Amino acid sequence: MARRPVAKAKKKPSRTYHHGKLREALIEATLRLVEEGGPEAVTVREAARRSGVSSGAPFRHFPNRTVLMTAVAEEATRRLHAAVVAAVELVANQPPLVQLRAIGRAYLQWASDNPTHFAVVSNRGLIDYESSSSMKRDNEDIQALMGRLLDATGAPAGATLAARALVYGLARMRIDGHLPQWGVSSSGEALAAMDAALDLFLEGLLRPRG
Repeated sequence: MARRPVAKAKKKPSRTYHHGKLREALIEATLRLVEEGGPEAVTVREAARRSGVSSGAPFRHFPNRTVLMTAVAEEATRRLHAAVVAAVELVANQPPLVQLRAIGRAYLQWASDNPTHFAVVSNRGLIDYESSSSMKRDNEDIQALMGRLLDATGAPAGATLAARALVYGLARMRIDGHLPQWGVSSSGEALAAMDAALDLFLEGLLRPRG
C-alpha cells in the first residue's frame, strides 16, 4: 500500500510591517531603550531586534543612530506642539497672560508626562536639529506664539527667551531629580511648585518698570 506523502509543515509567517508601521515600531523601541538604559543604550540594530525585524531592515529608514534619534525628537516635538496648541485654544478668548500661563503649564505637564521624549528632544547632542524642517517649524511656531502674547503684555525685550528658559529649567530639574533639594519631595508637589514658579514669573511681567 502506497504511503501518502507527508504534508510539509507550513512555515510560520515572519513578522512584517508596512512602510509607516516599521518606522513607528522602531521609534517606540528606541523610546523603550532610552527608558531602560539611557540614550547611550540605543543602536539601530537593537531597535530592530526589539521591533522583531532583521538587523538590516531599519537602515533604509534610519541609516545611523543620529537619524533614528532625530526621528524620535521629531515625534516628541510634534506632540509637544499639539499639547501647547490645544491648551491655548481652550483659553483663546482670555487675556494674553492667561494664554501664556496655558503655554507654560502645557509644556510642564507634557514634559512630566513624557520624560523620555523630553530627554531626547532636549539634548541637541543626540540629534541633528538643523536637518529637521518639522522640528524647526514646530518650535518656531511655539516661539512666535509666545512672542506675540508677550508683546501684548508689554513685556521687555528678552522675555521670550526668559520664559522658555524658565519652563525648560523647571522641567529639566524635575526629570533630573533636583526638586527634592529645593523642598519639593513628592510627585504631587512638583507640578504645584512649578506652577507657582511660573505664576511668579508671569506676575513679574506686569509690574511697573521705572
